[in-house]
Amino acid sequence: MSSVRRCSRTACGRPAVATLTYVYADSTAVLGPLATYAEPHCYDLCAGHAERLTAPRGWDVVRLAPAAGPLRRSSDDLEALANAVREAARPQTPRQGRAPEGESTEAGRRGHLRVLRSPDN
Repeated sequence: MSSVRRCSRTACGRPAVATLTYVYADSTAVLGPLATYAEPHCYDLCAGHAERLTAPRGWDVVRLAPAAGPLRRSSDDLEALANAVREAARPQTPRQGRAPEGESTEAGRRGHLRVLRSPDN
């Protein structure tokens, strides 16, 4: 197996140099330097496809410039990552009492999915 990641576009075998990610909530396509690891919801693109990238009508494209020098991790990066993981792992407690008129309350949570009670219950 080759250690070089290839472009995700069909029938393109060129080496990948950029990673494309979509932020659906913001209608934004983010094109940046090749990610350290291949992710299932990201697309690796060769230089040609990255250069010609367009987004659907109404969407923005954000192009992040590659770093000038070699990538180095600082302790700040690692601490920020550790804090984000701790925050995501913290158990979520549902709010006590009834919600204000017209607002749902969280009844349960499993991973990134939530069960919401309707305001009628």
